[in-house]
Amino acid sequence: MKSKLLTFLLVAIVSSISNQCTKSYPGTYNTTVSKSDFVEHLLSKLSLEEKVGQMTQVTIDVVLREGSKTEIDLEKLKVAIQEKHVGSILNVNGGAYSLETWKTIINTIQDVALSTPNKIPVVYGIDAIHGTSYTLGSTLFPHNIGMAASRNIELASRAAEITAKETRASGIRWNFDPMLGVARQPLWSRFEESFGEDPHLTTQFGVEIIKAYEGKSLNDITTVASCAKHFIGYTAAQSGKDRTPAYIPERQLRQFYLPPFQEAVKAGTSTVMINSSEINGIPVHSSKKLLTDLLRGELGFNGVVVSDWEDIIRLHVRDRIAATPKEAVRIGINAGIDMSMVPYDYSFYDLLLELVNEGKISEKRIDQSVRRILLLKEKLGLFENAYVEEEAISQFNKKEYQETAYNAAKESITLLKNDNNILPLSKKAKVLLAGPSANNLSSLHSSWSYTWQGDNESLYPASTQTVKEAFEEIIGSENVLCASDKTYDHPSNTSEDVIKVLAKEADVIVLCLGERAYAESPGVINDLTLSQDQLTLAKAASTLEKPIVLVLVEGRPRIISEIEPLISGILLAYRPASMGAKAIAEVVFGDLNPSGKLPFTYPRFTGDLLTYDHKLSETFTEYKPGDIHMNGYNPQWPFGFGLSYTDFTYGNIQISNTRLQSNETLTVQVDVKNIGPNDGSIAVEMYCRDLYASVTPPVKQLKGFKKIRLNNGQQKNVSFEIKPSDLFIIDQNNNQVVEEGDFEVMIGNQKAKFTFQN
Repeated sequence: MKSKLLTFLLVAIVSSISNQCTKSYPGTYNTTVSKSDFVEHLLSKLSLEEKVGQMTQVTIDVVLREGSKTEIDLEKLKVAIQEKHVGSILNVNGGAYSLETWKTIINTIQDVALSTPNKIPVVYGIDAIHGTSYTLGSTLFPHNIGMAASRNIELASRAAEITAKETRASGIRWNFDPMLGVARQPLWSRFEESFGEDPHLTTQFGVEIIKAYEGKSLNDITTVASCAKHFIGYTAAQSGKDRTPAYIPERQLRQFYLPPFQEAVKAGTSTVMINSSEINGIPVHSSKKLLTDLLRGELGFNGVVVSDWEDIIRLHVRDRIAATPKEAVRIGINAGIDMSMVPYDYSFYDLLLELVNEGKISEKRIDQSVRRILLLKEKLGLFENAYVEEEAISQFNKKEYQETAYNAAKESITLLKNDNNILPLSKKAKVLLAGPSANNLSSLHSSWSYTWQGDNESLYPASTQTVKEAFEEIIGSENVLCASDKTYDHPSNTSEDVIKVLAKEADVIVLCLGERAYAESPGVINDLTLSQDQLTLAKAASTLEKPIVLVLVEGRPRIISEIEPLISGILLAYRPASMGAKAIAEVVFGDLNPSGKLPFTYPRFTGDLLTYDHKLSETFTEYKPGDIHMNGYNPQWPFGFGLSYTDFTYGNIQISNTRLQSNETLTVQVDVKNIGPNDGSIAVEMYCRDLYASVTPPVKQLKGFKKIRLNNGQQKNVSFEIKPSDLFIIDQNNNQVVEEGDFEVMIGNQKAKFTFQN
């Protein structure tokens, strides 16, 4: 008996040790393969057809039952997975799904995928851009442009962690976010998805969001694979129209647009999505120089490169650099694309298969992409459990998520004007609330909010407030006179007659103006100027002898110079999302002290779109020979601008050393004090400028920022570090260098100098 017991224990111990070294995966025909060898073992067994299928991504419409937005057609699904071996599915049909619907969809897809001989699960991708966009009841946060205004990276990181949890709870493990394009063209209709015009700001937020999405392991039930997009230059469209050409000298590309992606790769982003347009006449999806030499070679990216929507076929039908669809596929794959977001058919699969069989693309090249895709699936734990994880579902819609959304909204709101301290308003005031955003949900959220355009308000949670409802909650419905309809474009929202009647009973007029909800190309405009009907409304309000407060709800800076002098107080709310109305109301009535800072230069004129980091020569105006004035940079409000209901002062800057060597770090400190009547938060920003360089330097560049809270009378010391690499320029040979010489550091109204020596 003892002998049998001893044998049993020995077998158990050996089995336990063996299980620690090896793992059984559905894709291994129930054989045991060491984890390190699993992907290579699986890849060696795949047919060419299976490999090409892994590189194919289709939208969910392809596998849905005719006429249904949610029901999978099993026969269509079997064609996709069993015949075409599709490796990835994405998107929704029409709008957000419930958690239960997502569970049914994902599990049905994986049932079919795991019934195939090699049992390769499908990786599902989604655009969870400012929260889990396509799941009913999810938490939506301010768009990136507002998050950047908060200058609170920790808050953005928490929002990203929540987005990852709620996306994973939906059974989806791949999120097409964050958007890392530096947005220096404010006409661009995806401006609200950006972190603004500054590379440092974009880099810092982007890196922390990637880390928050991916966590310590992609196999965790709280994480998703991130997707740094859109590599590269997508934001710089010359016309300002979505998906149109950019013309970017290599020096500018490397100085402004490359750093966020460079740091995203270092941070470990799992995937990269490609710019839908072209740079200097070369569609980025066709550029081996950008996708292979730069992204893979120079930056060292080894994850999955995915196309954007239809962008390989567009090399033929739109860009016209490929005479046939097959030639488009050849160009895109040889340039460096791993997965094609086809997305409505199997043309990519069929053509790529033909190209390999014809010897025009090598199977070795195919193996490179498929290896990356299988590694992504393995890291995401799909080979261990491809189904919706019950533990992940428990992470959905927790009460504390709304608190994070509220904090993000309140910290993003930016006070741009406050003549005679009109704000905050008295809670005893009778307020006339007017304008198209005053009683509308979708404009507070905009793109990627339960639908692509964000304009289907029936899908928003019942708890989501309009500005009208938030005002009524604070000062009572009897004190809110609302001239706005719930429909954004309703004529009453800009009716002069309506406000003239209601204004007779009001103490103050609050206008909620800006932009309707939109995403991508439907948001294209030809003029940054605020729409004429809204300008006319503001002018009419100015004749009523009542003080006016303007709340701007917009995704990009709409020009208001025509009406700005008529208005006493101006708040910029950006796209504050689910808790935005509450935050707006609390700022207006003084329960919150605003602390947002502009993440872009707010232009005064449509033809004057200089960024804050312009060249000195761009400030010169010469009215006649020799009569030179320094007024060429004249925005409505500069980058980094933002008022408060209190006042702050800065002490002298202290630098640890006036000389910086190549292997050293400078410490820069400054005392900040709240000398005003209220407690408040402030984003302390450190700028640097190179006084003389081999290429003309910008007047200043942001190099650090920290958000601090100061009570009335409180003082804090704020510290930054400057490393030599922070001072880089792109020289005349397009190399990244740090040149010796004098630099100036600026914080608030204080300045100090130091010298860099190699």
